[in-house]
Amino acid sequence: MKLSIGIVGLPNVGKSTLFNALTKKSVPAENYPFCTIDPSVGVVAVPDERLARLSTFSKSAKTIPAAVEFVDIAGLVKGAAEGQGLGNKFLSHIRETDAIAEVVRIFKDDKIIHVENKIDPLQDIGVINLELVLADLETVTKRLASIQKDVKAHKKEAILEDNLLQRVRKILEEGKLANGILLHDDEKPILKQLNLLSVKPILYVLNSSEAGENDETILSKIPGAFVRVDPVFENGLNDLIKKSYEILDLITYFTTGEDETRAWTIKRGSTAPEAGAAIHTDFREKFIKAEVIEWEKLLAGGLTRTEGKNYLVQDGDVIEFRI
Repeated sequence: MKLSIGIVGLPNVGKSTLFNALTKKSVPAENYPFCTIDPSVGVVAVPDERLARLSTFSKSAKTIPAAVEFVDIAGLVKGAAEGQGLGNKFLSHIRETDAIAEVVRIFKDDKIIHVENKIDPLQDIGVINLELVLADLETVTKRLASIQKDVKAHKKEAILEDNLLQRVRKILEEGKLANGILLHDDEKPILKQLNLLSVKPILYVLNSSEAGENDETILSKIPGAFVRVDPVFENGLNDLIKKSYEILDLITYFTTGEDETRAWTIKRGSTAPEAGAAIHTDFREKFIKAEVIEWEKLLAGGLTRTEGKNYLVQDGDVIEFRI
């Protein structure tokens, strides 16, 4: 399962320093067919002590971690939604990612000039989020205009989409991100198809510094999930990787044996056949049963149990699929 986190931020906030620190943790490309040779992309292992313990237990020849792809996206400037700076190119790169890591400075250092000439993390967050909102507002407005003929013709699908888009537009016009909107099940695929920027999960990455002065007062005011890092000294990087995994609502299951122990990434709430598809589509289409055991019970000498196609895979399960 390919997972991509876009690293965004204003100029001189430490975005590229963070990316370079993360790529030191890159995993071998041959294990991940989705890997790219693009220098702005790094495929990074998800830290997981369970994997190493299972590999030791099974005396595995290979150990392959779950991975997240981080994309270093060019620095954003105010007005990007209107074409300023790299404008549409910048926004299109974000659109291709599953989640957004917004890097903001909380440290003061006179040697590193901030684009706004002052350190104000909340203002930086506001600038970035507003660009996402403005870009989405344009997308939603265009889509609304394009479906009005079908709405007037009383087509059910168009009326459903129109109602959803009207709600989304109202949120965006208030300057708010659309990622908190409540959806009915039949609305989810409609919103997903639009691929809006402000619907994507956002993780705020607070760039601190051991050498500089950090603004600690900001922590309680961050409007969502955040982690603190110091990319210069590579502090907090594992927390960032794990948190990126969490905001996408992902879990890990394992396969283990003498040949290899491997971590597999799936969406929380996946059934056994859906989880098996992470390995190969045959495991979903030809699924018969799964032998399952929690990783700790396996290490303690426990026995597997048989689960059917309706079993919801849990984080930390060790599974052998039968087809």
